[in-house]
Amino acid sequence: MCRLLATALLGRQDQVIARGTHGQKGRVGRFAGLGAGALALVTLLGGCDVGSAFDGFGWPEKGITPQANRMYDLWIGSVIAALAVGALVWGLIFWCVVRYRKRGSELPVQTRYNMPMEFLYTIAPILVVCVLFYYTAVVQTNVDETRDDSSKVTVEVVAFKWNWQFNYRDGAGEDANTVASTLGSSDVIPVLVLPTDRRIRFEETSKDVIHSFWVPELLFKRDVFPGNVRNVFEVESIDQEGAYVGRCAELCGTYHSMMNFELRVVSPEKYEQFLQAKRDGATTQEALSSIGEAPLATTTEPFDTKRGVSNFNPSGGE
Repeated sequence: MCRLLATALLGRQDQVIARGTHGQKGRVGRFAGLGAGALALVTLLGGCDVGSAFDGFGWPEKGITPQANRMYDLWIGSVIAALAVGALVWGLIFWCVVRYRKRGSELPVQTRYNMPMEFLYTIAPILVVCVLFYYTAVVQTNVDETRDDSSKVTVEVVAFKWNWQFNYRDGAGEDANTVASTLGSSDVIPVLVLPTDRRIRFEETSKDVIHSFWVPELLFKRDVFPGNVRNVFEVESIDQEGAYVGRCAELCGTYHSMMNFELRVVSPEKYEQFLQAKRDGATTQEALSSIGEAPLATTTEPFDTKRGVSNFNPSGGE
């Protein structure tokens, strides 16, 4: 419904621009129509979930963290601003084409060296860019923010060809201790268990080449570097329980496309029970079963290494 109303309203504005009549009365009518249309459009967009109505304008929907939702809102706002500027420019172009089309041999009134107009079309784009830059900087600062919070969950993400290890730590930094760990293999997808409503710190490092930690529902990814570089980022909280597939988003070799893991989000109470079970010596599968969760990944499957006999020479010949 929002899509249909918005389309109809924009079409009505184009008709008002193109039809107009000569004289003061016609100009007043056109500007009144434009103003009323713009006001109605803003009211319409303010009362609708514009992103959902237009499939997010190409941006993934249903983020599961506050940062993901802020990035989504920034994208939707930027697209609406771009469409508004585009509609204004297109409207002015078509209005000039119709209003000042050739009528005989006499030239229309020329507007060169019109200082107010030149000032307007110089300052207006600068203001638009400044506003977009401001909101982008605000959202980016929030996404990159880290805090000193003793209650947050800290996970060390270790990437290697072609799997993952997740170490649950008792603090931040390299000097912290690992209290539990989950290691993936070719036969078992590693499951990273995290709680809702807790701030979470990720500390990433790689054992070989550059990898990239990516959970699509977080709406952004972070590169994992080898050596002494520890890429650190935090999320305010994860707002929705569930299982989410994770991937490596950096080309890292033969099995890159199958270097998957699963993010399992549970309640804080279940998370503490899971961690205690791991401390007591349970495997990840046993610890997951103890809190009523599926013991194995449900969003992806282990990859086939294809390392059987005569894999690359089925005939067995020399």
